[in-house]
Amino acid sequence: MKILVAVKRVIDYNVQIRVKEDGSGVHTDNVKMSTNPPDDNAVEEAVKLKESGKVKEVVAITIGEEKAQETVRKALAVGADRGIHVKADSYIEPLGVAKILKKVVEKEKPDMVFLGKQAIDDDCNQTGQMLAAMLNWPQGTFSSKVNLKDKVIEIVREIDEGLETIEINLPAVVTCDLRLNEPRYASLPNIMKAKKKPMEQMVAKDLGVDLTNRIQQLKVEEPPKRKGGIKVSSVAELVSKLKNEAKVI
Repeated sequence: MKILVAVKRVIDYNVQIRVKEDGSGVHTDNVKMSTNPPDDNAVEEAVKLKESGKVKEVVAITIGEEKAQETVRKALAVGADRGIHVKADSYIEPLGVAKILKKVVEKEKPDMVFLGKQAIDDDCNQTGQMLAAMLNWPQGTFSSKVNLKDKVIEIVREIDEGLETIEINLPAVVTCDLRLNEPRYASLPNIMKAKKKPMEQMVAKDLGVDLTNRIQQLKVEEPPKRKGGIKVSSVAELVSKLKNEAKVI
């Protein structure tokens, strides 16, 4: 059994984002980058299934510029067997990413595809669902627990109403929640070993898929600064302000 895990290089979640003066995007030069946090959970779960003996191979894939290889190397350092880097010099929307992943799935023929539930940069939460639709595979999104049983996978999903447990047949697409597990840290010996693991190179434009972006970004702005609060002397005054000034009740 084989798992393909998609990982994305994003601005580290600890970095304070700065918008460019012309509003064309955010500053990324000399900014710390890292693997998208939910993707770390996806890698960890795939590696755990491999360690349990239920999965034989874990393949990590990323799509992006040359430096995006760092995310695959990190996945290799924590237990993935080999990597794939699909080189793309410009931004690719979730639909284009799903098309590329579909091509790789057809080539690799994995039993499962693991992804993070969403990326912390564009926050789209679309790639996994689009990929499942293109492949006509079952999907389990927002997974907080995964239990593999032969050709069936049991998934506990986090939804608005609470937790939902479903069973889906393999092959399937699974998107992973932050509460699925606690990703491990890569040890220095494993980081060194990861440099020797195979990394296949592809070029996005050579895969024969339409990568035209459908969404036009007009402007990026910082959120308005929060106004200072006030103190009220009574509950009646609070209710009055919520009703007459804030107009939320």
